[in-house]
Amino acid sequence: MSAPGAVLGAPAPRRRRRLRLGRGEPLVWIAPAVAVVVFVFGYSMVELVKQALEHKGRWVGLENFRLTVTDPTFQTAIEHNARLLLAVPVLVLLALLLSVLLFEARRGWRFHRATIFLPYVLPIPVVAVIFGQMLQLDGLVNRGLRGVGLGGIAFDWLGQPGWALWTMTAVIVWKEVGFGVILFLARLLSLPAETFEAARIDGARFFRLHWSVTVPQLGSVIAFYVVVEAITMVSWVFNYVYVISNGTGGPGDATQVSELYIYQTAFQYSAPDLAAAAAVILFAATFVLIVLFFRIQRRAGFIAAVE
Repeated sequence: MSAPGAVLGAPAPRRRRRLRLGRGEPLVWIAPAVAVVVFVFGYSMVELVKQALEHKGRWVGLENFRLTVTDPTFQTAIEHNARLLLAVPVLVLLALLLSVLLFEARRGWRFHRATIFLPYVLPIPVVAVIFGQMLQLDGLVNRGLRGVGLGGIAFDWLGQPGWALWTMTAVIVWKEVGFGVILFLARLLSLPAETFEAARIDGARFFRLHWSVTVPQLGSVIAFYVVVEAITMVSWVFNYVYVISNGTGGPGDATQVSELYIYQTAFQYSAPDLAAAAAVILFAATFVLIVLFFRIQRRAGFIAAVE
């Protein structure tokens, strides 16, 4: 008996053949997006390098790079970026300590997690403006120090060249540590509880437990966080410096960094060719960090597979 509504003698519907591309199928699906990214990013990089090798449309070779590298202001900016890299191990240690404490907590850890992560989601200009006002000579921090009898350490945190860069570094650490805490805590919560219980049964106390069990399990996440924060210190601190120093990198050159140097050279001093050369150097430094990260990840994966 035929199905209701079926037409006698009608040909059976043909099945559509599915195109099989084998292992290359994922590449076919992402090819359009990759093409757009390569075109936009690739074209920009080609134009940037081209501009770095020219002066007013005339080919000058590596002369712009020579002038940039020998510029004392650029050297100061690179030195300050290198000093900011010292904040990376501080960030890792703080994020690791806070994530372990939150992991060990039994009550209120969700509230504390949100509180620690909140600075990371705040806009950088807002953070810079608030801390810029708090850390002035007559700001809230110094008034609080004087109020508790510690007026002797009430400095002009952002107005003294010797303190300005380290003060800005502390602000960046306060802002960025929440990202690491969330990364580490997410990894800790994904680990089987039996791993920690077995270590505790074997007599491992707090320090030994987390040094021998937690840190090895967080190896890949720590490597990712280190590279992200290193890139941040090298090429993503423009907003902090520009807002806190009112776009000057001051006092003097105390907070001058490579990004601000590129901005000032291109728009304030009208030397886009020199700014392009500095941007190429900054991109090269960032690219090295990215390649280093992938090499670390590959090596970590190989070691884990061998073990």
